[in-house]
Amino acid sequence: MKGAEIEAKILKAEGIEFITLYPDVELINTAAREGIRTIMPRKERVAADIANGVSRVSNGRKIGVCAMQPGAGIQNAYAGVAQAWADSSPILVLPDVTPRRLLRTFPCYNAYDSYRNIAKWADTILFADQIPDMLRRAFTVLRSGRPGPVVLEVPEDVARENLDDFQVRYQPVKGWKSAADARDVEVAVRALRAAKTPIIYAGQGVLYAEAWDELTELSELLQIPVLTTMTGKSAFPENHPLALGVAAHVCTPAAKHFLAKADLVFAVGAGLSRHWMQAPIPSGKTILQLTNCEYDIGKGYPVDHAVLGDAKLVLRQMIDAVHEGPRTGVKEALVEEVAGKKREWLDEWTPLLTSGEVPINPLRVIWDLMQTVDRENTIVTAESGKPRDHGSTTYEVVTPRGYLGFGHTTTLGFTLGCAMGAKLAKPEKLVVNIMGDGAFGMVGMDVETAVREKIPILTIILNNATLSTIGGFPDAHKLYAMGAMSGNYAGVAEALGAYGQRVEKPDEVIPAIKRAVKSVHSGRSALIECITKLETKVSR
Repeated sequence: MKGAEIEAKILKAEGIEFITLYPDVELINTAAREGIRTIMPRKERVAADIANGVSRVSNGRKIGVCAMQPGAGIQNAYAGVAQAWADSSPILVLPDVTPRRLLRTFPCYNAYDSYRNIAKWADTILFADQIPDMLRRAFTVLRSGRPGPVVLEVPEDVARENLDDFQVRYQPVKGWKSAADARDVEVAVRALRAAKTPIIYAGQGVLYAEAWDELTELSELLQIPVLTTMTGKSAFPENHPLALGVAAHVCTPAAKHFLAKADLVFAVGAGLSRHWMQAPIPSGKTILQLTNCEYDIGKGYPVDHAVLGDAKLVLRQMIDAVHEGPRTGVKEALVEEVAGKKREWLDEWTPLLTSGEVPINPLRVIWDLMQTVDRENTIVTAESGKPRDHGSTTYEVVTPRGYLGFGHTTTLGFTLGCAMGAKLAKPEKLVVNIMGDGAFGMVGMDVETAVREKIPILTIILNNATLSTIGGFPDAHKLYAMGAMSGNYAGVAEALGAYGQRVEKPDEVIPAIKRAVKSVHSGRSALIECITKLETKVSR
């Protein structure tokens, strides 16, 4: 049995249904023979982005796997793996690398040294009979603790190594999690009860723990309003009376107001990094942090109380402890205060959300999308730059993973592959990615991947014919048109086999969305190119 055959059998045992890869990879044929679907994107970075979407939308229950050839293949994948690392997404990367005799020798690319800084674990499989042990460790790391990518180099001669009479003895890994120290739970609940104006600061750890029901229950029991991070968006239903929306580098008025007012911030499943994408926590707050990663504690802010454990298990412990004490009734004044801040936002933004401007205001597109689709059965992700800035505060998500927020690194074009991965993991959902024309320029040919591989998604391009960052280089823009772009992207989509349409007037947006959704439901990917203005106003 060859090394690549051992790999494939173990991946099959672990429930892997598909692998994204770009030839030539030793795993291709062996995976196919095991019944694992092999999916070929147009570039290796998108292979990693598809794997990311699979893992993210399934909360790690399904692990996205990608593979690529030595040298240029693994080099091209770097941005995709870096995105998974920055956003703590558990993907398995299995690059072929040069034979063992040539490892770490110039000019052969040294993937291990390059990738170990953007992986939860990186290593090299040096012998074929090591493969079961190394993959067992990989899946243990992927399914336990803070999520993140694992990169295992497979030298070509290891993949081809033939082991006579080798029997694969492998037990799939379930992953491990733990509840918290009872004393820490007691201290945390006491602190929440003692606080006068607490808020919950929910991160994507809530989503990976699938702890959204527990989060809602605790919020309602103690009448504590909830904001989410960018990656945590959808951990709490944004139509809930205690929902504050997103607090990141963009922010809803409700989140901003209550974060400033809070005397205690309870971070649940959030690392509390000091990062430009995160909303800073003002000084003078008591900070309580629940995380499954000890490296998070005190990383960005001094923490007054910490609880280490899985968000779902720990929140259940806290709920049980709350039930042992006095009950908190509905705080009508608090609910009205939250509602007032939401009305304040709508009063300010409705003229843009319903604007009749030509070119179309991009906020009108996002608003019309939200009014048109069945949000309970739709997954939306919005691209780096203004699509994400506008989408994260405008699109009201009502179901867990109904919105895939990202951004700790900002790889333009991520959402196209991510949307394909989400659709593979949740084929019953309508999956929509919103991107700008700059992002489409990075990955647009992979519309053909969605068509060829029969992964029907809806792409909406907000085409303002420029990069939204032109304000940072006005002289180059004026003298040399730096940042200006052009193209008929709906025509490109049609040429690649998708249903494409160009929309130039705001009253055409909803009919176009309905036609595109119909196409997607019929099995054909669709792309709507909306000709928009450059809208620089964002909610802060």
